[in-house]
Amino acid sequence: MVRTGESQLNQRGKNVFKALNEGGVEAGRTQLSRIVGRDTRNLSPQQIRIAVLETMSENLSDGVIAPLFYYALAGVPGMMTYKMINTLDSMIGYRNERYEQFGKFAARLDDVANFIPARLTALLMILVTFSKRGLTFVFRYGNQHKSPNSGYPEAALAGILNCRFGGPNVYHGKLVDKPYIGATERMIEDQEIKQVSRINHLTCLWMILLIAMIFYALS
Repeated sequence: MVRTGESQLNQRGKNVFKALNEGGVEAGRTQLSRIVGRDTRNLSPQQIRIAVLETMSENLSDGVIAPLFYYALAGVPGMMTYKMINTLDSMIGYRNERYEQFGKFAARLDDVANFIPARLTALLMILVTFSKRGLTFVFRYGNQHKSPNSGYPEAALAGILNCRFGGPNVYHGKLVDKPYIGATERMIEDQEIKQVSRINHLTCLWMILLIAMIFYALS
């Protein structure tokens, strides 16, 4: 199930790049709107590519590594409990004035549940790429994100690719001035989606191997 989720994550990212290249910026915006919460109507091709890579790094943590982490701790019940927490946050954990109090508990619970997995994801991404810069970026930018967790895998990927994520974006009609993660403002190339997909595959594989080794050692 987790490997399927990881494959779907990579495919969705590739679909946005494909739509952007074959159908133009409007097709890219439409495809991107299916996987992100930000307003995509005025995004440039560069902003679309950055949004894809940010989402892939963040979702690698909460959609793949976190479920595996809780499976290692408590088996299928642990993994399903985590997925319920994560789904609850997606449903009602809105960070805006109207729903802040209503969804605050779900959002905070999700923050706690993802605290270790997010940092573990960043570490595994760095290990599978042997990226010193990725490690530097994690320490320098990991805590700059508004979320206490999302910044870590994003910072790791920004360091691995030597690019810059973050910056202002529109969410639900409101401009959110998010800090930048990374310092190198450069164009994201089309072929980099393959590199990021490979990083996600290897990170997932290493996590599975790590769990297998732990289970073997305890058996």
